[in-house]
Amino acid sequence: MSVADEKHPFADPGLPPHEHRIQDVDERAAKRSERSVALMFTVSMLATIAFIAAFVAIPVDKSVYIFPLGHISALNFALGITLGIALFCIGAGAVHWARTLMSDVEIADERHPIEAEPEVREKVFADFKQGAKESALGRRKLIRNTMLGALTLVPLSGVVLLRDLGPLPGTKLRHTLWSKGKLLVNMNTNQPLRPSDVAVGSLTFAKPEGLEEHDHDFQNEIAKAALMIVRIQPEDIKDKRELEWSHEGIVAYSKICTHVGCPISLYEQQTHHVLCPCHQSTFDLSDGARVIFGPAGHALPQLRIGVNDEGYLEALGDFEEPVGPAFWERG
Repeated sequence: MSVADEKHPFADPGLPPHEHRIQDVDERAAKRSERSVALMFTVSMLATIAFIAAFVAIPVDKSVYIFPLGHISALNFALGITLGIALFCIGAGAVHWARTLMSDVEIADERHPIEAEPEVREKVFADFKQGAKESALGRRKLIRNTMLGALTLVPLSGVVLLRDLGPLPGTKLRHTLWSKGKLLVNMNTNQPLRPSDVAVGSLTFAKPEGLEEHDHDFQNEIAKAALMIVRIQPEDIKDKRELEWSHEGIVAYSKICTHVGCPISLYEQQTHHVLCPCHQSTFDLSDGARVIFGPAGHALPQLRIGVNDEGYLEALGDFEEPVGPAFWERG
């Protein structure tokens, strides 16, 4: 405490006298607090285990009636309750530990320059050691062990929730329904295509044989397997591999733009250019479908085609690279 004067017009009232808590003078009370804190940490661990068990055991489509909320998802309710208890008990245990067992003596320190002097650094380290000692973390092993257990288990809740991101894609992004012998089916007529069905300068859209619009996975599969078929005079095809993979000038390319996956639908027969309507990426179908304008990063994948014994156009395999926009597995 200091007295006001001309230099310091405001007197420092000082700190109030320290009052000891019951835990400071009664070890039995301290033990009770220690057990209370350990109990909360233990409940947190049990709640985390219950969270994981609920995630595994409760069906996603199961609902329960909870007044006054009504019918709600049993899984979401169980996950929310158990995770809430786990986090609450960690916080409540830490607060109870600090309020009843850690030192509550207030310490005043004078302000000092940002750059610490050697003696200040020594004092900081000394204060840290003193604080660690007064926290009783080393002496109260029950609290320490249960706290470490709770803090170790509760992150498992987040790890388990990652399961909801869905199964790993595996190699699904690299493959489509196209395979050797699959017929090219006209999207409009739903009939297999013959070479005579594709006129020079025309644009035809095709799908794999066996894929029907009423199939539950139709949208997912057509998003990878949709084809553009055009017929170009063989002498106008500049790319050697494109010519080898065509049939009498009929070439088949993925309809999915390699920028962000929009369906390509605009064809200019004099230049053999196709345009994506979303962001104007332009591809030259007479030169390996390379990008000549726009933000697309690479050429459209080509499907190697031929004709079967019955005279229908068929695939001679799958695309040799993933269709659509680049993804992290590419390269």
